[in-house]
Amino acid sequence: SDMALTMYAAGGIGLAASQVAVLQQVAVVDVSSDQKERLTLVNPRVVWKDGDVPSEEGCLSIPDFRDTIKRSERIVLQAQDEWGKEFELEASGILAICIQHEVDHLQGVLFIDHLSRLKREFFKKWHRKRSEEA
Repeated sequence: SDMALTMYAAGGIGLAASQVAVLQQVAVVDVSSDQKERLTLVNPRVVWKDGDVPSEEGCLSIPDFRDTIKRSERIVLQAQDEWGKEFELEASGILAICIQHEVDHLQGVLFIDHLSRLKREFFKKWHRKRSEEA
């Protein structure tokens, strides 16, 4: 619940434990407009993917930077809920994209790691400039 509060306060739709210095395989996701459909994902694994779709993404770990990457359009996820009950979820659209983004975090991957080499170089220059201005 602390992670969900942090996610909602930051205006995000997903947050992985690693983003808040918790070394556990836990993420929270809520893509609803009323913040009433939170999913807690413990030990999440994407076990099936289908389709490619462009996804404009941002990240609470990298505020103010957005870019478009490719994600799978549909997924099947296996995870446990916050009480340890195993479940399987079929997801598509923004929910599938958000889940993939958060599972990436738990594996040490940021969305910028999916960018082309040229776009990563642009990001590095953008980040350096921002750091110098701060």
